[in-house]
Amino acid sequence: MNEFIKTLSEFDTPTISNAIEVVQGTRGYDRFTRETPVSAMNGAKAMCGYARTAKLSGIKPPTESPEFIKARRLDYFRYMAKGDEPTVCVIEDIDAPDCVSAWWGEVHTAVHKGLGMSGALTNGVVRDLDDHEPGFPVVAGSIGPSHMFVHVTEINTPVTVFDLTIEPGELVHADQHGAVVIPEDVMPTLNEAIKTLLKNEQIIIAPAREPGFDIDKLVEAWKVFEEART
Repeated sequence: MNEFIKTLSEFDTPTISNAIEVVQGTRGYDRFTRETPVSAMNGAKAMCGYARTAKLSGIKPPTESPEFIKARRLDYFRYMAKGDEPTVCVIEDIDAPDCVSAWWGEVHTAVHKGLGMSGALTNGVVRDLDDHEPGFPVVAGSIGPSHMFVHVTEINTPVTVFDLTIEPGELVHADQHGAVVIPEDVMPTLNEAIKTLLKNEQIIIAPAREPGFDIDKLVEAWKVFEEART
């Protein structure tokens, strides 16, 4: 199953969102992000994995001692290094909508990829765009230059990013379009749903790309498409 989950990164997030509805047999699945993220895909197509979650802040200095903050950061890294692979780091910046502190940059993309993670999703800040670890995608809320007083505040907790609440261990798919949570009950037939979806899309796309395509051919193809799709 984990190998199949890794292959889901070959598809974009809109495809996964549509495929979930194919499995469910209806439209309206709503566990996806709102708002418009910024993305640094760094050579990757998408990320897909089980959520490892945390919260951070950085607009003000922490009130705890430096020793406590350092210990919690190490606890954070130990937590991120565990869990069933593949994993995705999902971090809520609790300073939103006034996020100013970049957690994601050259150092942390290298560290988290080195720990075996597939990518990062956050409503917070990203920086060092030209120096990220290749193949480690980051989908974030904004771009900024500073880390300010960034520090971890909670680990292994429900988080909300772009109006989507994600529980630790939930399966997340994300790319430059945003993110979607993949329900466990669709997994057994998701692969076939993706194949069905892509096949049905070709009912319209293939004739549209042929010479002589016109409104009459569109009407004919769309009728077949409507009968086939969810």
